[in-house]
Amino acid sequence: MLSGHDYDYYRKAADYIHDRIGYIPETAIILGTGCAPFADRIESPIVFPYAEIPNFLVTTNASHPGNMIAGTVGGKRVICMNGRFHYYEGYSMEELSIPVHVLHALGVRQLILTNAAGAVNQEYAPGDAMIIQDHIKLFLGSPMRGPNVPELGPRFFGVSDLYTKTLRDVARSCAERSSMKIHEGVYMFFPGPQFETAAEIRAARLLGADAVGMSTVTEALTAAHCSMQLLGIALITNMCTGLTTGNVDGSEVSDVAATAAKAFSSFLLDIVRNL
Repeated sequence: MLSGHDYDYYRKAADYIHDRIGYIPETAIILGTGCAPFADRIESPIVFPYAEIPNFLVTTNASHPGNMIAGTVGGKRVICMNGRFHYYEGYSMEELSIPVHVLHALGVRQLILTNAAGAVNQEYAPGDAMIIQDHIKLFLGSPMRGPNVPELGPRFFGVSDLYTKTLRDVARSCAERSSMKIHEGVYMFFPGPQFETAAEIRAARLLGADAVGMSTVTEALTAAHCSMQLLGIALITNMCTGLTTGNVDGSEVSDVAATAAKAFSSFLLDIVRNL
């Protein structure tokens, strides 16, 4: 399904958000599975559900709260999406561009993406974090497929600095102060909702992936289309199929995320403070 939306479509959602919060945030943060506890660090929060925002998407994933939260973190004005949208929910790749395009129309020029990911790199362990250096996406089309909206970005755009190096430099500096073990590596997108087979994980490792997941890349590509500065952080919640004797079914995600919540939130707060 091609969106075919014009700029006014995104402006309507952006204007609604601006009317609710009264300012243009410096940074937007999208909280993925297991990363929601960071929302508790937002001071003077203004909270409203996605369902109230015109032309926005509605989360169907029970583990994602589905709220927009604006406030202050580390002295910076931020807006936080507490919960995201996925291809496996039934949204098209084109529809998955809507949230980031709305944030751009709001005036946000800096985006932090977080997610829960499975480790392909055997030096990683559950409870670690990974700064995303680059990604691999071999599946499906592009979120930019369809008519281009020139007010948002160009028809053709480069991705040579997709995960902005200057922001990764900040994250690496903050990693030195973190109580977590933090890596930097390549994230590979799989569409889900099934977890990857052992053969797929072997292929991912051969291709150079360090971690895999079912999100993030549509938002990253949309951010590149808008020329937004971008940082991606993955919370490693499990070892992938074939790298563990247990069944990989997502049951461990909430437990690992709960254990790592304080350290991960502190790491993210330190990053925002130093951007």
